Amino acid sequence: MASFVPDLSAARRPLRIGIIAGEVSGDILAAGLMSHLRQLHPDCEFVGIAGPRMQELGIETLFEMEELSVMGLVEVLGRLPRLLHVRRQVIRYFKENPPDIFIGVDAPDFNIGVELQLKQAGIKTIHYVSPSVWAWRQSRIHKIKRATNMVLAFLPFEKAFYDQHNAPCRFVGHTMADAIPLQSPKAPARELLQLKNAAPVVAVLPGSRGAEVEMLTPSFLQACQLLQQKYPDLQFVVPLVNPRRRAQFELIKQQVAPELSMTLVDGQARAVMTSADVILLASGTATLEAMLVKRPMVVAYKVKPFTFWLGQKLVKIRTFSLPNLLAGRTLVPELIQDECVPEKLAAAVGTYLQQDNQALLDEFTRLHQLIRCDADKQAAQAVIDVLQGHI
Repeated sequence: MASFVPDLSAARRPLRIGIIAGEVSGDILAAGLMSHLRQLHPDCEFVGIAGPRMQELGIETLFEMEELSVMGLVEVLGRLPRLLHVRRQVIRYFKENPPDIFIGVDAPDFNIGVELQLKQAGIKTIHYVSPSVWAWRQSRIHKIKRATNMVLAFLPFEKAFYDQHNAPCRFVGHTMADAIPLQSPKAPARELLQLKNAAPVVAVLPGSRGAEVEMLTPSFLQACQLLQQKYPDLQFVVPLVNPRRRAQFELIKQQVAPELSMTLVDGQARAVMTSADVILLASGTATLEAMLVKRPMVVAYKVKPFTFWLGQKLVKIRTFSLPNLLAGRTLVPELIQDECVPEKLAAAVGTYLQQDNQALLDEFTRLHQLIRCDADKQAAQAVIDVLQGHI
């Protein structure tokens, strides 16, 4: 079925946009996009599944975002009947009340299925935030291509992957790069966290998920013990994402390194990273944040042996941290699985403490500027371009 292209210049009726976000990060992204769409078209109307930030902008809410905020295989299986019911209801609603365009914000397991059904019904669709198809399960690109008129990607290497498969994609930059300034001085963060300004700081981030904390914390703590022997004045600071992760970390610390002096912080991960001379952290989005605050980092990851074996079969990339992926080369050390041992972690952190890291920080600044593109504005313009057929 041919897609309807509205005459946006005529303004005969409000522009009606369907939009679904499935978790807190998606709510933030969607709210930024909605605000900029309203600047371009003040009469925009939004309807969909929304979090509190989207609701503050006046979206008509079909379901609460918490319906989709499920993590973990067991939890998803337990909620699967409800999730499938919500998706059927959403698809039915939008088919009976077609928006001018539908935007799925992240939550690919839910949204891409919705997008596929709506695009087949003649409704234009956009998926905002590319799934990691360039890294694993690359065959998903074919479903994404069938389901969307365009994907909005945070990172330039993501667009390059879509281009290889002739799938419409626009690089819009990363909202985190817009939010973090090009310079992030240490002193204010150390004052906020009540750290000594003169003594070096190592930030330790063992992850936000229980499995990550379980697997990485013992090696991280033992690495810190080795570092403390060599650098007695080192300050170790650990941000914990919530009370459950803090209790988990404290229990492991009591078992592994009870005498090790560390400052534990509730939340405030960015302030902790900003305060640091070097960051020891789990692979993930935090590596991008560490790059954007311009701090040397040692990236580590460890999973159960079977998961690692399976990952080797599925993952198609040789490097896994975002700074290295962005640069297209090894900027920061990655210690995964059998390499993730206290001696190697401590040695990598110690190297940064001993050397001049200015060349690395300059490259981080270059990469920051590369993805600092006013992503909310770029994403809003991409939506209008798709509506007007300029793709």
